[in-house]
Amino acid sequence: MNATVPKPGPRPAPRPETEPLFAGLVEAARALQPRTVALRRQIHKHPEQGLTLPATQAAILHALDGLPLRISTGTSTSSVVAVLEGARKGPTVLLRGDMDALPLTEDTGLAYTSEVPGTMHACGHDTHVAMLASAARLLATRRDALAGQVVFMFQPGEEGYHGAKHMIDEGVLDAAGPRAERALALHITSTLRSGVIQCRPGPVMASSDVLRVIVRGHGGHGGIPHDAIDPVPAAAAMVGALQTMVARRVSVHDPAVVTIGHIAAGTTSNIIPEKAFLEGTIRALSEATRTLVHKEIRQVCEHVAAAHGCTASVEIKLGYPVTVNDAKVGPHVVELSSAVLGQRFAEPMADPLMGSEDFSYVTAEVPGALAFLGACPRGIELPDAAPNHSAKVLFDEAAMEHGVVVYAAFALDALR
Repeated sequence: MNATVPKPGPRPAPRPETEPLFAGLVEAARALQPRTVALRRQIHKHPEQGLTLPATQAAILHALDGLPLRISTGTSTSSVVAVLEGARKGPTVLLRGDMDALPLTEDTGLAYTSEVPGTMHACGHDTHVAMLASAARLLATRRDALAGQVVFMFQPGEEGYHGAKHMIDEGVLDAAGPRAERALALHITSTLRSGVIQCRPGPVMASSDVLRVIVRGHGGHGGIPHDAIDPVPAAAAMVGALQTMVARRVSVHDPAVVTIGHIAAGTTSNIIPEKAFLEGTIRALSEATRTLVHKEIRQVCEHVAAAHGCTASVEIKLGYPVTVNDAKVGPHVVELSSAVLGQRFAEPMADPLMGSEDFSYVTAEVPGALAFLGACPRGIELPDAAPNHSAKVLFDEAAMEHGVVVYAAFALDALR
């Protein structure tokens, strides 16, 4: 990249009445709302899972048709990358919207409910796609205000398929020519007041790994346990020992969570089985704690098994890394949201979430932020709202206007 091109960076939050760059953004997003809602509902009715999403990809390409964008599609996934060139040379900003749905049967009663049995947009990725497509349309009308490029990253496979990593491997960060230097992803949530943007610096979402343990003993008759080596008590002891390990080996200031969600052993009441099986999830808010917990889990499981005369094989399948927001970009998203939406729609996020996100792969390469957009349905109190990943989750579609505004403002601010 040319050394004379200034790098984009967070600036003091502009005041809407004195900042012409943002004039009319809210009104423009509102004018696009029928398009945003229509695309969201189309994708919601026809959800797809994983890395191959041909119907969703086709809907995105149709929504972007006619805009002054350089568009490419993925080879390892059904991704879409659209590049908007500004009026002048400059750096590159990346905006991401994930595309995939969850293996869930919808139970919302919506008129546009999923028509695909066992598949539902229960995490709001349909809204992410719609907001990003409308942001592309809005920014296309303001190319003259952009000194640089905007990359719109429509990403499959966020729900456990490492879609962001696939797209990075295929060059999304360099799609515009100059490598992306700032990045933003919005994630809708039903448990936050509608229209509110929350963000924070530092860890914002946890790493997520899968733990599987096989405890092996020696089977026998349930009435003669001394002639067998029972793996069940060993497995049961491991569950408690793992919680003690977290409480005593992991700093409360850099937390981790280990949850055993699946235990299986035996076939009937009077047979001591040969083996027992444990499965669970490991979450951490730093890579150092993640590494420590992996080491301690192996030690706990192997030694508890040995104390019961058993052996344990421990498998840890790596999932997503910790999502870490840039120290400056994270707070700036709140300041920018306050400037363009008003103070009551922008809040610092107090604590990170122990869920995980593959936008972590992007923020590991590019200073950026994952921010949350509240969409609690009107007439429902926050504690009563069905959460993301629920078959009953609902989102206030009006909140999408604010998402479109923040995506557009982020790019305009960085590429002024």
